[in-house]
This record gives sequence, structure tokens and C-alpha cells, in this order.
Amino acid sequence: MAKLTIRGGDLDLVEYEFSPFNIGENIETLGIKSEKEPLPEEGIFTATAPARIHLSVLDMNRFAPNRPGGGGIGFAIQLYTTASAACTDRDVLIDYDREPVIRHFVEVFKKVTGYTGGFAISIKDHEKKHVGLGSTGSVLLAVGHAMNAATGLPLNQDQIRLLIGNNYVEETCEGQIIHGFETGVGPAAATYGGMAVLGDELNLVCHHAFAADKNVYVIIPPTEAKASGEDEFNILMNRARNLDYRDRELKAYLVLMDLIPALIRDDLATLGEVITEIDFRGSKRAEVEHNSFEIYHHMSRLRDSGLEFVGMSSVGPSIAVITGKTESEMKGIADRLGLEVAIATKIDNEGLKITKN
Repeated sequence: MAKLTIRGGDLDLVEYEFSPFNIGENIETLGIKSEKEPLPEEGIFTATAPARIHLSVLDMNRFAPNRPGGGGIGFAIQLYTTASAACTDRDVLIDYDREPVIRHFVEVFKKVTGYTGGFAISIKDHEKKHVGLGSTGSVLLAVGHAMNAATGLPLNQDQIRLLIGNNYVEETCEGQIIHGFETGVGPAAATYGGMAVLGDELNLVCHHAFAADKNVYVIIPPTEAKASGEDEFNILMNRARNLDYRDRELKAYLVLMDLIPALIRDDLATLGEVITEIDFRGSKRAEVEHNSFEIYHHMSRLRDSGLEFVGMSSVGPSIAVITGKTESEMKGIADRLGLEVAIATKIDNEGLKITKN
């Protein structure tokens, strides 16, 4: 694999070599011990995880492909991924098109818990990939909880999300895997519902329900930019880091002094103002500009149309809107601006759910 350059400033230049490895290698157990012995349960267990909108990383200098962290803000929406798991004697059978990523996390789960059997796993995702909705994170979270339920709950919720973050991988064309980027925002928001604010090292600072009576609209404007692989690396590890050296203190201040208080009092208008400010600061600016300045134009016109909360998710190009306006009112606004509402939904304030069949 090629060596890719990371530049955070004039005196901060390193090279990162993406070294593929085999499934089951380089597992980070974090010293986690099972709360109880994993024992196969009868039946099929299904975990349902919401998608997430990732509004911003707080400091891109605090995470890399082999270091999860960086802090961030995101919220869960009512767009779902499901994973079903049943225990088998030995074999691991996976019904999903991204098998290497799932199979690696199965090995992580087995190593940490000491489970020696197999699983039959079936996954159905929301099929909106690489547009900023956290499809991989939701899939891994659902798989982790389905396996956990099928083996008698040897791990707790926090342990599962930390294992996901510290063992997050992407597949290669050759069927191997490489370390991926992970702030932990997606698994936290999807686990607990509502909005989640994370500090470094995947630590959950705050999570809170909000905007229960509002609507969420996701607009996916056309873009030729790529939001995965080497393109994603170049966004996150170069200009984004440089910009966060300058703006990370301001972003942290805005989150602590303005966003979290507004979240607790369910003040959607103030939340929208803070997110708009963050969209022009630090690494978020690099992510928006990667898709083109047209994203700023779209978001500005949406805000000028009276929408309370507008922000781009992850590296885009999805734009998330939270508003009290009805679907017909939102469609009228989008039509007038030459945009299209791809998803109409609501905030998920409940988080992950598990059922037994």
C-alpha cells in the first residue's frame, strides 16, 4: 500500500503507511473482561441500530487510522440497520456484502469474551453508503449487540462501542483489512439515541434526547467528490488537521458553553446557530469545501428559508435539516432551491433495540 502524508502544520509532517493485515490480526482487547461467561442462548437475536448524523469532529489532530478519538458531535435518526445472530457449533456464516469487516469484529468479540462457538449472522442496512450517515458503524454496532445477546450478554453497551472504535477497519480489494477512522460518535449516538457529544479516546461527555416533536430531512446534493478511501484520508489528515490547530479551542468552547446547554434545554434554534458556526470552523470547513463551496451555498439558502437547524454530516455530502416544518412545506422549499429531499424522518431518542425471535 502507498505511504500517505499527514500534515498538521509547518513542523508537523509524518507519513502513515496503510499496512493491510488479515482478519483476526491486530485486535485491541483494551483489557476488557467479560462480565460473565458467554453461553449460547436458543433463538435468533436481532439488534436494530439507528443511523447517525455526524456534525463535526472537535480536533482532527487527536485521531488517525490507528488512534480512535478526536471528539465530536452527532445524533441518531430513525433510519435503521438490523443484524440478526444465532449461535452455531463452530462456523461463522455471514450474509452481508462487506464480509471481511464483519468477520474481523466477530473475531474481536470472540477473543474478548472467550466464546469458542460460531454464529449465523444476517444483516440488512439502510443502503445509503458513503454519504455521511455512518452505515459501517451502525452495522458493527448491530452485529456486536446481536452476538452479545445470543451469548447471554457477556459485555455491556460501553464495552461494545469501545471495542468497535478501537478495532474499526475497512476492507481492501484483496480481501484483507486496514485500520479506519473512528471518533466513536456514531456508535454512541446509535446506542443511546438523541445527540451525543464525545471527548477524546471515545469518552462520552454528554448524551441527551432532543427535538422529539420536530422532523428531520436529509438532502444529498450531487457531488463528484469521494468520501472514502484515500480521498477521505487526504481530507481528514491534511488540511483538516491544519485548520483544527487554529480553531479547536473555539470549537470546544462553543460545544461546552453553548451547544450542551442548548441541548439540555431543547433549544433547537440555538443548536442550529452553533452548528452553523462550527460548519465554518476548522476541520468541518475542510470537509464541506472538499465537496465544493456549493454545499455552503445550499446550507445558507436553507437557513435563509427559515429552517432552524442545518448541517452537513461527516465528510458529506448529506445535509441534515431539523425543523418543525411539515414534509410538504419542506418539499416546497427544496423545490424552490433546486434540491431534493432524499430522506424524511425524525430524531431517534431511544437508541439501539434488541428482540428475540
